Amino acid sequence: MYLGAVTAQRVDAPVLPKSQPRVDSEVGPLRAVLLHRPGNELKRLTPRNNDQLLFDGVPWVGRAQEEHDAFAELLRGRGAEVLLFSDVLVQALEDPRARGAGLMSAIDEHRLGLDLSDALRSHLSGVDARTLADVLMAGMTFEELPIAEGASLVRKMSHPQDFAIDPLPSLLFTRDSSVWVGNRVAITSLAMPARGRETALTDLIYAYHPRFARTARAYGAHSAPLEGGDVLMLAPGVLAIGVGERTTPAGAEAFARSVFADHLATTVLAVPIKQERATMHLDTVCTMVDKDAVVMYPAIRDSLTAYPMRPDGEGGVLVSGPEPFLEAAAVAMGIDRLRVIDTGLDAVTAEREQWDDGNNTLALAPGVVVAYERNEETNARMEEDGIEVLTISGSELGSGRGGPRCMSCPLDRAPLV
Repeated sequence: MYLGAVTAQRVDAPVLPKSQPRVDSEVGPLRAVLLHRPGNELKRLTPRNNDQLLFDGVPWVGRAQEEHDAFAELLRGRGAEVLLFSDVLVQALEDPRARGAGLMSAIDEHRLGLDLSDALRSHLSGVDARTLADVLMAGMTFEELPIAEGASLVRKMSHPQDFAIDPLPSLLFTRDSSVWVGNRVAITSLAMPARGRETALTDLIYAYHPRFARTARAYGAHSAPLEGGDVLMLAPGVLAIGVGERTTPAGAEAFARSVFADHLATTVLAVPIKQERATMHLDTVCTMVDKDAVVMYPAIRDSLTAYPMRPDGEGGVLVSGPEPFLEAAAVAMGIDRLRVIDTGLDAVTAEREQWDDGNNTLALAPGVVVAYERNEETNARMEEDGIEVLTISGSELGSGRGGPRCMSCPLDRAPLV
């Protein structure tokens, strides 16, 4: 039996909506969220491939699952409905159209050749939805291909442990492949080859799961690179988009044009960040913790800039700047100033805690956030500033360089009052 057929603990996701998804801020009370419980895709990571698959180490999968279960239970305990990606995917795959879309995204005829591709497609067309979902997420090695598929030069010349279908370990970070703006969902365009197929699975869920049958789209996955970790909703109608390793200037501008055309935003701030692993997304250095407050990596507080974009009234955009980010954000939000939690960290501690996602918090309500427990100094400074910090363990979850915000895609938040 191939690895993908081994299922993880399952919590059934509801089929019918309790409310129409809508997200207008980073800190409105969280009502529904999409998570992905680590599964067999993480068991595919080895010292030989973890760099290519964008992990900094080989995680202990059982412990990662325990940590993630505790995260999900914390959210449920605070009143949020938790949908698990794997369960929602299985339910979507009950639709034959979703099966076809999933197989089309997973089976690469240019790599496998026509005959092997046809045989694999035929085999997977006959498995149940849960088994197919496992393969789409955890991948399949040449060794695991059914014997009945016969001879293939590609198969004979490939190492048994090579992937015929690549695994998707970064599914853990559901924030990146979709973003809700108002009552619309933006299917993003992931920049790294190892993550490209995540977009296809996310698109499939929003297209074919009954929960999202009436959902309108805000952005297309075939547009320029844009990732959800770079998109911060500072206030209703005000977005900040990090531009760096994963999101390009063209992606930020295309997204701005889309939300302006749909009247979902009045201002979008393009925020340049360093193009390196430690600061891959804007939310690795800055996240909202209250209606008027952020926690921010101290080293960039005074150097972060923004290029404000606004609609020109004729279908285009007006671009100004650069301006200091904190000032531009406050003006766009209509407040006197955007508070920055003074973490008061020395340079070494600040760098260590930023690397461990100390600035990557998930707001459950204004002034209430989830953070990794290991970032003791950053968490202490937030608490001193009146922020309630709910901590979770991330010793294994953090091996992919992502914190509580990275691991969650809010589907519904209550309006700010």
